[in-house]
Amino acid sequence: MADATSSTVEDHPDQSTTEAPAIPTNLKFVVSNLKIFVPTLLDPDNYIIWKSQIIKIFSPNGFLPFLDPQSVPPPKILVQSDGSSSPNPLHSQWHLTDQTLAASLCSTISNPVLPYVISLDSTSTIWTTLASHFQASNRSQVIQLKNKLHNISLKNSSMTQYLSEIKALVDQIATAGSLVDTEDIILYILNGLPASYQSFKTAIRTMLVPISLDQLYPLLLSEEINLAADANRGSTAPDPNAALFTYRGRGKRSRG
Repeated sequence: MADATSSTVEDHPDQSTTEAPAIPTNLKFVVSNLKIFVPTLLDPDNYIIWKSQIIKIFSPNGFLPFLDPQSVPPPKILVQSDGSSSPNPLHSQWHLTDQTLAASLCSTISNPVLPYVISLDSTSTIWTTLASHFQASNRSQVIQLKNKLHNISLKNSSMTQYLSEIKALVDQIATAGSLVDTEDIILYILNGLPASYQSFKTAIRTMLVPISLDQLYPLLLSEEINLAADANRGSTAPDPNAALFTYRGRGKRSRG
């Protein structure tokens, strides 16, 4: 084996003897565990979650500069004081790391999204291209979701279903990269309640101390039960006229 190596060097006397860059341990760790940290492929609906997961594994391993387009790589060529030049081993190492990270990123992207970045040649370019693409679509999605939240109403749903629907909308807005203030959520909830909840809505709106969602939910469920009980009592109350008719009828039969 040693003879074969010597023969190769002798056949190519101009070949550089610079040691090839090696994959560092932290890069091996990221490549090996990326699918564990990012279990779901990037698609049009989960960009914010995907982005957060990528940052969480890149950051502690020192790879955030590769996501930054402003980060400058080491020079490709080193110029010596005597005017001679030679390849920069730091650039070779940086290039190896960058290309490995770029390939790893692409492995976490679903097929519908992959065409946007498959031809890009660096990790930072892939990262910024995805950010530009999804920020525009996320803004549109947030507007649609907030409009739906603004127009939501109880209608024929139960209170549990109504609150679950509101929570799902708020979660989708958060996933799209925006947040809804707690007071605004409470306002949307109250605005969607029918007229039978008017006294309840007035009581909540006039409270001196702000109420939390955790406090509001059981109150709404309790109010639903109370309103249902009142409606039940109203529908089963005896009709005075019917009672009088029955009494008179009994009287006539007894006299006969």
